[in-house]
Amino acid sequence: MANPELVEVLRGGRIESRHTGAVAVVDADGRSVLAIGDVEQPVFPRSAVKALQALPLVESGAAEACGFGDKELALACASHSGEPAHAALANEMLASAGLGEPDLECGAHWPLDQDATLALAASGGKPSQLHNNCSGKHAGFLCACRHMRIAHRGYVEPDHPYQQRIAAAMTEVTGAEHGDRNRGTDGCSAPNYAVPIRSLALGFARMATGSHMAADRAAASKRLFAACMAEPFMVAGTGRADVRLMQAAPGRIFAKTGAEAVYCAALPELGLGIALKCDDGQGRASEVAVAAVLAKLLADAGEIAPALAELAEPQLHNWRGKHVGSLRPAAALR
Repeated sequence: MANPELVEVLRGGRIESRHTGAVAVVDADGRSVLAIGDVEQPVFPRSAVKALQALPLVESGAAEACGFGDKELALACASHSGEPAHAALANEMLASAGLGEPDLECGAHWPLDQDATLALAASGGKPSQLHNNCSGKHAGFLCACRHMRIAHRGYVEPDHPYQQRIAAAMTEVTGAEHGDRNRGTDGCSAPNYAVPIRSLALGFARMATGSHMAADRAAASKRLFAACMAEPFMVAGTGRADVRLMQAAPGRIFAKTGAEAVYCAALPELGLGIALKCDDGQGRASEVAVAAVLAKLLADAGEIAPALAELAEPQLHNWRGKHVGSLRPAAALR
């Protein structure tokens, strides 16, 4: 099945580029609410599934033992921008388990936030693993290992006991296999698994509702979503799409991007999970697509839908600030 166009890029009133992809919206029982394109296509969800990966952190009691509140749990689900508050909180999370930056196995890169990078460089500093956009997730991994008395060295390897526990949780929640046959390695060195887009949407619908899972997993799911919706800045950073989407409807939208134009989201009040991928891997397209889907699903939600519709049609300006074009949902999403 050829995926349809999801997003168009306009310049001078003419379509300049087109982004194809697939979208799935399902409820916790697996009933399809919206299916566009090949929703059975396996994709690597990348960072879009960090909330799923954080389930054992809460279920094991590690988060409570470390005294984690909303900010820490949101950072454990984050692809943060490496701003000072992000790096500092990741360090505090590690310290709560008697660990530090050298214990991370995610690698170092400059902050995703330009101002944070410029400030760090101007001070003569260099990026550490704390600035890695996945350092909060990895801090959560390490804290859980310490709490569960699992040797933490090599915690990113697929055969490590903690990664095995994560894979088992993700298999159960999504209903899709997370094993050797569909495993890849993420940018932060942790395992990532190619699963159908529809299965990802199902997993997020189940997390949003607590349906089809044990009581402790249901409680952990709702706790993680609540934390992310309460502290969206910790999930991403200044000006990022995750933040803008969740701030458009505080406490009503969970949204998380992943590399290569994957997006997952959930609407707890409607019991729906959303997953999509744009084929060319362009994040600007997936941001428009998820905003358009959310606007469609919340069309009757008063002031929320117009705010989301605006996010679905971002305007393009050149380096002089002159308006030159825009992005918009294609016919499949309109």
